[in-house]
Amino acid sequence: MASADPLLYVKSPTADQLPNRVLEQVFSFLSLEDLQSCSLVCKTWFHYLNDGNNDVWRLQCVRKLAEATLKSDLWSSQPTYKEKLRAFYHSWNADDCSGNIYIKPDGFTLHRRPEAQCTDGARGRIGFDSGRHSWDVRWKGPLGTVAMVGVATKEAPLRSRGYQPLLGSSDQSWAWNLVDNYLFHGGTKQDPYPKCNNPPKYQVGEKITVVLDMEDNTLAFERDYEFLGIAFRGLPRTRLYPSISAVYGNTEVTMVYRGNPTDG
Repeated sequence: MASADPLLYVKSPTADQLPNRVLEQVFSFLSLEDLQSCSLVCKTWFHYLNDGNNDVWRLQCVRKLAEATLKSDLWSSQPTYKEKLRAFYHSWNADDCSGNIYIKPDGFTLHRRPEAQCTDGARGRIGFDSGRHSWDVRWKGPLGTVAMVGVATKEAPLRSRGYQPLLGSSDQSWAWNLVDNYLFHGGTKQDPYPKCNNPPKYQVGEKITVVLDMEDNTLAFERDYEFLGIAFRGLPRTRLYPSISAVYGNTEVTMVYRGNPTDG
C-alpha cells in the first residue's frame, strides 16, 4: 500500500497569518475599492491597511499624484500617504466648474482665466450629506471685489454676469465673502462675519479652514487655526459640496481636504 503524500497534510496559512511582505506584494496590485474590501476580511488586514504610511499607500500616491505634488507644502495637514490620497479624491472637480476655470496639474489648485465682467465658480469632487468634514482653502492671488468660500448643492450656478457674490446668490449655496467679511445665502447679504469689532481682512495666502457639520447642520470657518464661530445653522439634509466663486483674472485657489475636524 503506497504511503500518503506528506504534502497533503501541510496546513496552508489563513488570511490573518500571511506575513506583511506578502500582503504588501498582493495589495500593491489592487484598486482602492478592492483595498477597502480587503480591510474588512480580518483584523490583521484591517490593521495593516490602517497604517497610512506603509508601502501600499505610498505606491498608490506615486501612481496617482505628480512628483511635484508629493513634495509640495500643501501636505502640511496630511502626514500620511493614505491621507494624501484621500485629499486627492476630494479635490476640485474639473467637470464641475465654470468654463473660465481650469484645474492645474497638481489637482488641488484652480486657476481663473482673465475674463471681464463675469463671476466664476467651482465645486469639489465629493459632497457630503452626513458626518463632519473640514478642508483648507487658500487664495493664491488677488481677491478682487468678491471672493466667496463655502458650500453648495449641484443645483447652484457656476457662472454669472458681472462681479457679484455668485456663491450665496441662491438658496442652493452658503458662503462667506473674504473681501468684506459678510455672509451670503439666497441672494441676500446677511450678518457680518466673524462677529467681532473690526475683524481683520483676509490676507492672500492665509489658510481658511471650512468646517461642515452635517450632524448639527452647521457651517463654520477657521483662520489659521483660530475658530471664528458658527456662520450658518439649519443647513438642509442634502449633499453639499466644497465651493468657491471668484472674479479676479489669473487668481488661483487651492483646496486640501482634511477629514473629520476633530482629527487635528
